[in-house]
Amino acid sequence: MSNKTILPGATIGIIGGGQLGRMMALAAKAQGFRIAVLEPVADSPCGQLADVEIIGAYNDHEAISQLAMVSDVITYEFENIDAETLGWLCDQAYVPQGPKLLTITQDRIKEKDAIQQAGVDVAPYEVIATVEDLFLKINKVGYPAVLKTSRGGYDGKGQQVIKEQRDLLKGEPLLQHGMCVLEKWIPFEKEISVIVVRKQDGDTAVFPVAENIHKNNILDKTIVPARISQDTKGKAIDKARVLADSLGVVGTLAVEMFVTSAGTIYINELAPRPHNSGHYTIEACATSQFEQHIRAICNWPLGSTELLKPAVMVNLLGEHLEALYEEIPTLKDWKVHLYGKKGPKAKRKMGHVTIVRNSVADALKEVNESNIWKTAKEMIGG
Repeated sequence: MSNKTILPGATIGIIGGGQLGRMMALAAKAQGFRIAVLEPVADSPCGQLADVEIIGAYNDHEAISQLAMVSDVITYEFENIDAETLGWLCDQAYVPQGPKLLTITQDRIKEKDAIQQAGVDVAPYEVIATVEDLFLKINKVGYPAVLKTSRGGYDGKGQQVIKEQRDLLKGEPLLQHGMCVLEKWIPFEKEISVIVVRKQDGDTAVFPVAENIHKNNILDKTIVPARISQDTKGKAIDKARVLADSLGVVGTLAVEMFVTSAGTIYINELAPRPHNSGHYTIEACATSQFEQHIRAICNWPLGSTELLKPAVMVNLLGEHLEALYEEIPTLKDWKVHLYGKKGPKAKRKMGHVTIVRNSVADALKEVNESNIWKTAKEMIGG
């Protein structure tokens, strides 16, 4: 694959019109690029900012061909793209990320194998094809465990916790969708993530380690710097670098990890794109994850990832917006990002807030004292 530099004035094509595409587009436009987006519906978060909006399914060859014709370089904002279609696109257009990493991260079985091949630990697991497999292999993994679909699934969807034998049959609906993995439950002390950005020539930049807190399997808040030891931070960054090199990453790789009380780190998941837990970088780092991604795919020098000040990022779900609007006049130095999605729904990510302060404790105090997350009304929908 050629390693060409994409200059301002060129068009960056983005597959996917969600909030990650929107924030990529904002960073790209600041650097003088035009944006084309492919998305099944009009007026998507990214489509609202795009110079060219192509409406079509992600596996629609006609729509993909149109994107290829108008774009000088193409990237994607999420991994649920048909890998065969992406492979075809790579033959027609300049897609520096290539199809390999996407193919691996779309399938938990391939992903776990690739992580282990790189010499990095994942939680003990077994591949499960049938309910009979589940009954046989639970003894190898032990209770409690988590059954996850091999393909698809996000924000806790496509998962079933198995605490005891009678829970095994609850896994049957997941197995009807195809192969699954049965993972040992890791009694972790912290969930962390490391975002690493890499160019084709191997030049790599790593963002500060982020600490993540989830509610109902959805990321609630990200805290930076993570409240873990320097030794654990160093190990986490080393593992992210090893994975990026082993997988030949071009662009962004988000590495989600579990940290145990003993300081052992297990890789939980990979995402081959900018990540929710990296939104804090927009205000808190010298270069945002979105600008860095654009720099990587366009073959520009990578920017500094220095953390300028501690920060806390909190997601805004549909049920939070009413309280947010009431509070806006009082939110001093809060960075509010809303994604332009229509019709707020409960548990749906509609935006985020980043609070940059002199300490994590100061930022968390403001979040905890705010009424936005305390008085959120449940909404109909999902």
